[in-house]
Amino acid sequence: MMTTDLNEEELTAIRQKLEALKIEHRDLDDVIAHLVDDHHKDELQIRRLKRRKLMLKDHITLLEKQLVPDIRA
Repeated sequence: MMTTDLNEEELTAIRQKLEALKIEHRDLDDVIAHLVDDHHKDELQIRRLKRRKLMLKDHITLLEKQLVPDIRA
């Protein structure tokens, strides 16, 4: 999807969602780091959080692609 296909309201909504996902991604970084340092760490919980973090990163990438116009070769 090209940026020119989106109206200003849609662009704003994408930017807001993108910012929220980036915040959640950073927060997960902090939580994972804390859990890894814990002596009684829950490996299953850490794996689930890392998987969630990867899914967030993929979603962030897709939204960023919507904001960048296609470049024709």
